[in-house]
Amino acid sequence: MTIRTLFTDHPRSIGESYPEHMRTALSFAGPLAKAAAAALVHAFLPFLFVRTASVTVKVLHDRITRRCAACPKAALHRPDLVLPRQRGLSGSTMTGAALDYVI
Repeated sequence: MTIRTLFTDHPRSIGESYPEHMRTALSFAGPLAKAAAAALVHAFLPFLFVRTASVTVKVLHDRITRRCAACPKAALHRPDLVLPRQRGLSGSTMTGAALDYVI
């Protein structure tokens, strides 16, 4: 394993370049940091930020689930998000890599 592959293997496995993956990861980091800060304040002052952290986590979960379903390798990483296709219009069953995404 080379230094370069340390930075590119995972992004490539989900169909992204290193810069694309960095941009996406950072787009999750900001809201997570804000949610963590809100949860910390809420721990001491429970009347503040009553739902901020939980709403943020739900929104981010929805985003990441949709990203996983759109991933070219979703069937490998998240088989729970894909279903084999039902019978086609002609009545024959679909075979091979034909998948429907569940979101």
